[in-house]
Amino acid sequence: MKTYALYALAALAEIAGCFAFWAWLRLGKPVWWLAPGMVSLVLFAWVLALVPSEAAGRTYAAYGGIYILASILWLWAVEAQVPDRWDVLGVAVCLAGGAIILFGPRSA
Repeated sequence: MKTYALYALAALAEIAGCFAFWAWLRLGKPVWWLAPGMVSLVLFAWVLALVPSEAAGRTYAAYGGIYILASILWLWAVEAQVPDRWDVLGVAVCLAGGAIILFGPRSA
């Protein structure tokens, strides 16, 4: 459970940080939006490094599924765009792939 909580927090921080840049560049928000965006991206990197795993690449790969889920939830909650069945199916496939990467048995 700790792993998923860290992934969820990392995803929220990453999406919020990236959205701050998106809002400044694409939505005309003021430049000061970049400051909390950068703090959020630093928080993302720090939290992701706390995930209990022996390999950074595997940690990042498994995180991808959680990030995709969080992105679709962001789409729905923040951007008021209702996810369609293809969004939901894509999230399910990515979560399954992330779980295989993270929890699959490893040969010694």
